[in-house]
Amino acid sequence: MSASQPTGAVSEVEAELRGGTYSKKVTEIEPGGVGFIPLEERRGRPISLLWIWASPNFEFATIFVGVLAVVGFNLTFSQAVVAIIVGTGLGSITHAVLSARGPSLGVPQMVLSRIGFGKLGNILPAGLNALTAGIGWFAVNSVSGAFALSALTHWSRTLCLVLIVAAQILIAFFGYNMLEFFEKYAFPVLIIVFVVACIVIFSKAHPGTAPHDPKGVNATAGFLLTLGAAFGYAAGWNPYASDYTRYFKPDTNRRMTGLWAGLGVFLSCVLLEIAGAAATTIPGIDPTGGGWFSDNPATIFVGPMPSWLGKITLLAIALGAIAANVINIYSGSISFLAVGINLPSNIRRAISALGFGLIGFILAIYGLKHVSTYENFLFVIAYWIGPWLGVYFTDQFLRRRHNVSGFLFDSKHNPWAGWVAMLVAGALSIWLFSNQQQYVGWFPKTYPSLGDIGFEVGFGLAVILYALFFFIGQSTSKAPTDEALVIPVNNA
Repeated sequence: MSASQPTGAVSEVEAELRGGTYSKKVTEIEPGGVGFIPLEERRGRPISLLWIWASPNFEFATIFVGVLAVVGFNLTFSQAVVAIIVGTGLGSITHAVLSARGPSLGVPQMVLSRIGFGKLGNILPAGLNALTAGIGWFAVNSVSGAFALSALTHWSRTLCLVLIVAAQILIAFFGYNMLEFFEKYAFPVLIIVFVVACIVIFSKAHPGTAPHDPKGVNATAGFLLTLGAAFGYAAGWNPYASDYTRYFKPDTNRRMTGLWAGLGVFLSCVLLEIAGAAATTIPGIDPTGGGWFSDNPATIFVGPMPSWLGKITLLAIALGAIAANVINIYSGSISFLAVGINLPSNIRRAISALGFGLIGFILAIYGLKHVSTYENFLFVIAYWIGPWLGVYFTDQFLRRRHNVSGFLFDSKHNPWAGWVAMLVAGALSIWLFSNQQQYVGWFPKTYPSLGDIGFEVGFGLAVILYALFFFIGQSTSKAPTDEALVIPVNNA
């Protein structure tokens, strides 16, 4: 176990415990903030990660990634399938690796990030994740859920948005136990409904259909754009990974932890994204040519289904949006606290979740009339996550033979290499390689066939820069290379 009583001359740092006591009761509010989970409260099995990570992807936002591949990026169905599998596979693998580290160190993902970034430098990724998770993703998914519920009930979209948001905030406010309970029992409902819906879609699809616009985006660019979108969607969960494995016992099997987490993301995303791509090939599904980019594209997706199945699918889309957003609010609030903001309350995580839910609701009201921003949001996610992953994994590799658990709570551990590498790599990759409606970088302008490879460049550049900066820092700094974590007795 990494977080253990040290011996010899290794520096020691006392862990900050999460605070309070937390039983297994579903209706108990999770106390404290982002501290180390006491050993006596560790529980759970890796297989629970299957429904924790599959349920949130059973929603229309996932389907729309596949729709974009064909309608937006001009791929054939078979090309879209390959790009979806590759992009989602990459994001799922990184998610598995990140999840596997949670049980041994017992802290959230954005606290683990302090090892490479330091407590101050970690403000960059933790702050970005708080914004994109607790506000950005929350707004996107709330809108898609509200649209589906409105199409089903014919209630006003604003009313449906209020109902969706209220359910999400309530679950996230209670915390980990309530969240895991909800995802577990939503999972069988969602998987049954969406499997049946996908069977209907696949049975009516015409996979051999030619690209929608023969003069549109070329195949190479479309493939890279789709791969980036699929990766961005799957990797959007990466900064939350160990938030949901930190309650496991320290000796939990790392391989099984990573496997179930990765499979949860991969299987659900691939199924629904491919179904989205298949739906676009159904003859007559979008007679006007612009329905997929209308203000309620979920109704286009359920159009080919029998009426009863379409209604159930719309309800499942709304349920899936709730499943996604309880995770977004929960992890967004954790990232907010990981920045270093310490609210004076024993339920500061719950209070943060409430605050992020309310802010996200305000943004979602704007999103009711601006659905087209979803495509760009996917790439914004990939732009910052790519460099962060590059720094995180390079740091983990370079420190693989060292005891680094003490750096999690050492306020004096503030290396410059991590945040500088991430900032420079992110800025350069966006400046030179971004391919968005609002801004196109030099490379895609000059070589249109490149599509958008911003996340690939951001990741690779961050790896190179961090490795270089790390060795420079090691040669010029007298900071310790090893630091052990001492676990105090929980007197709460």
